[in-house]
Amino acid sequence: MLEIRHLRTLSALRSAGSLVRAAQLLNLTQSALSHQIKLLEDRYGGPLFERKSVPIGFTATGARLLKLADLLLPEIEAAEREVARLTQGDTGQLRVVLECHTCFDWLMPVMDEFRKRWPDVEIDLVSGFHSEPAELLRSGAADLVIGSHYGPEFATFPLFRFEILVVMAQKHRLAAQRRLLAADFEGETLITYPVPETRIDLIREVLQPAHIHYERRTAELTVAVLQLVASRRGIAALPNWAIKNYVDYDYVIARPVGEQGLWSDLFVSVPEAQKQKAYVLDFVNVIREQCASTLDGIKLLS
Repeated sequence: MLEIRHLRTLSALRSAGSLVRAAQLLNLTQSALSHQIKLLEDRYGGPLFERKSVPIGFTATGARLLKLADLLLPEIEAAEREVARLTQGDTGQLRVVLECHTCFDWLMPVMDEFRKRWPDVEIDLVSGFHSEPAELLRSGAADLVIGSHYGPEFATFPLFRFEILVVMAQKHRLAAQRRLLAADFEGETLITYPVPETRIDLIREVLQPAHIHYERRTAELTVAVLQLVASRRGIAALPNWAIKNYVDYDYVIARPVGEQGLWSDLFVSVPEAQKQKAYVLDFVNVIREQCASTLDGIKLLS
């Protein structure tokens, strides 16, 4: 029989644009997702989408089932939220701290969507730079942190993995290299946000283990970091989504680090007492859904 999970699968395929990302969004293995799709296609006697099209193009059968998904899923999700409000209440507060400063690039649409779903939950950003975001959770000054994994002390929800790229001016001495190794950074000026070095992946994972000497300069805004880079004041290491437009318009150039790239994982952390609240769980879901459909080059974590 056609089930709700089947409609969610088709909706995830459309949002994510590929089988791999749809499986991540649904917390399924790719083989489990493929098996589910095959059963559906066997039931309806033909393919639901074109395997080789990018983005995914749906057949008439797939499009008709998607139309049904568009009708039913919002109603089901709204009912689930309403039931949660009846059992848990529909008011609350989410004071959000960002360890990842470039997350501002995608967080605003997430907050807009969340407000539509939970209009009576007050959501706000805790302003400023915080050297120890987890301490804000401990002290009760924040309800939720987007950033690193803080260990078993807090409830943690995985978001996604992203690649960190090194950006530099067009005519930088390293511009001709396809990939950068640790030794390439010797003597360079690294432009970063004003956070501890232990929270900067390039320094922690690459430069310090190789005993590389470098200078460091800080700026609080991503656009300021990139302006300094373009002006040949140094280089920076930033998430792929944060620099895409600047690279596309040839403002700067980007290079991966190492043979496998430099990757980082992003999580939501909340106090244990918050982890079962419906609006917290839905906030995490909105982040994953929005980012899966709008951010290129990420890998959703399960």
